[in-house]
Amino acid sequence: MHTSAEIVQATPADVGDIAPLFDAYRQFYGKPSDEEVARRFLFARLSKGESVLFLARLEGKVVGFVNLYPVFSSVNLTRQWILNDLFVVSEARKLGVGRTLTERARQLAEATRANGLTLETAIDNHAAQKLYESLGWKRDEEFYRYFLPV
Repeated sequence: MHTSAEIVQATPADVGDIAPLFDAYRQFYGKPSDEEVARRFLFARLSKGESVLFLARLEGKVVGFVNLYPVFSSVNLTRQWILNDLFVVSEARKLGVGRTLTERARQLAEATRANGLTLETAIDNHAAQKLYESLGWKRDEEFYRYFLPV
């Protein structure tokens, strides 16, 4: 079943509606619940223009979001976007909301003349992998990802 979600770009005024979902998203990845910290983090990113967040509404209720951060490729001399966060509440899954949000992210990349989007997902997040691959995303087989904690 697919339904039509309204997708809008979030502003700092929307943080109160998004924070509970952002907190649930973080819990999905094993982080402790702290809705107030989530709210402050989102407010800072949006008010400083450090991220672009699109939210999805069904029947006026926020049911999902996609959060993107800009980066630049020195090799390609282009802008790219990191699709850092994608979340849909459980009752709205399988309705095409994640697909619609991901498509809106692609539209942002095109509108800003980026050469692409990049994302990471958990190795065991097979539902997300299936969605991304169905939309034409390709798994990187050329580069390893490293992380240096500081």
